[in-house]
Amino acid sequence: MYFFIPCVLILYYIAPKKLKNSVLLLSSLIFYAWGEQKYTILLLISILFGYIFGLLIGKTRGKTVSRFFLALSIVQNLAFLCYFKYADFFISNFNAVTGLSVPLLKTVLPIGISFYTFQILSYTVDVYRGDVKPQKSFINLAAYITMFPQLIAGPIVRYSDVESDLDQRSHSFEKAAYGTRRFVLGLAKKVLLANRLGEICDIFRASGEQSVIFYWLYAISYTLHIYFDFSGYSDMAIGLGNFFGFNFLENFNYPYISKSITEFWRRWHMSLGTWFRDYVYIPLGGNRVPFLRNIFNILVVWMLTGMWHGAEWTFIIWGLYFAVLLILEKLFLLKYLKKSKILSRIYALFFVIIGFVIFNASDLQQAMHDIYSMFGFGDLPAISKETIYYMRSYAFTLIIGIFAATPAAKIIAEKVRSKKSSFGEKTMNVLETIVVPALLVICTAYLVDGSFNPFLYFRF
Repeated sequence: MYFFIPCVLILYYIAPKKLKNSVLLLSSLIFYAWGEQKYTILLLISILFGYIFGLLIGKTRGKTVSRFFLALSIVQNLAFLCYFKYADFFISNFNAVTGLSVPLLKTVLPIGISFYTFQILSYTVDVYRGDVKPQKSFINLAAYITMFPQLIAGPIVRYSDVESDLDQRSHSFEKAAYGTRRFVLGLAKKVLLANRLGEICDIFRASGEQSVIFYWLYAISYTLHIYFDFSGYSDMAIGLGNFFGFNFLENFNYPYISKSITEFWRRWHMSLGTWFRDYVYIPLGGNRVPFLRNIFNILVVWMLTGMWHGAEWTFIIWGLYFAVLLILEKLFLLKYLKKSKILSRIYALFFVIIGFVIFNASDLQQAMHDIYSMFGFGDLPAISKETIYYMRSYAFTLIIGIFAATPAAKIIAEKVRSKKSSFGEKTMNVLETIVVPALLVICTAYLVDGSFNPFLYFRF
């Protein structure tokens, strides 16, 4: 925040227009290499393949050979992803089924590979479909793929969304001001809320005096923790994107106010959801196929969504869990959920919380034990002194977290701004001038004083 970003911004703004993408590319590669030197070459190789296949697909578009080049691009990208992310998972499961002892490869997952692989895939597919023209400048394509604000944890930015910006984009104080606000608010989500809520989860796992209420405290805390962690990163990426003239699409839209699981997945990690919709679900036939085939399509998409998050059975089960809920809603649940906004919101939040308990479990056994314990099965007390102590200690954080997960603050701010007199606008401008720098100072103090807390989605 206080060295890398200022240096990059200075170099970027003093650079001539034709060199801005080069500055962005070089700074992004330095950023990536700082934490992942060994796999920077893998990133560059992936980009080179994407660049070459994009040109070949574009040149032969409309011919059979174009489909061949697209297939090669898909195979190459998925081969890299499967080798580094899933090889040991497949080997260990093969050993478990056959009783053999095939040695594990013990590969290390390159940072951001899930995100940049999907961006390269969407680019080559869109070129094949004719939605975008192949990028003739390697530097421009590489700058898009490696752009450091969103390189390692999303959102998944499609080439079609930034195609025009790569060649012609505007910069202004207004964009920089908006970017600053968005970046600082995202940072506050991460440092002041996500990290604090994560402490509850760590304390729970280390505790020897668990209770039913403590399990629910953990489940609710983790549900808020992952939202503020990931949406905070997305806000920071969108904010930084504005500094460089790019308008990244939103990745979250207050998912915890959803009235169904269907609505939840339209609001949560939207860049991933729309990616699977456009590049997997619709090509499989979407909902324009017989009923049983549609069910199959949903199960495939959500199994892959689970696998995208990690090479663990918990993620696969988590994906299929949501697939079943979506299928049930499609069959009959949605028409009943529309009858009561309150009950529908309770229903959606309840099943989302259960889903994230599965998501965060180390294995399926722990996931089952956690859910089992949440409903009072076993010898656990309803509540304990330790539970009461931590509920009191973190009550303020939980209340602020619940409030911040709703659009209440945004609605209040918009109402104040919309007042006919200029008083509302001036009030909000003064508040922003005070609150944003104050949040930055507080977050900095927490970062200086605290331990290293990486973003959760770095692992994916």
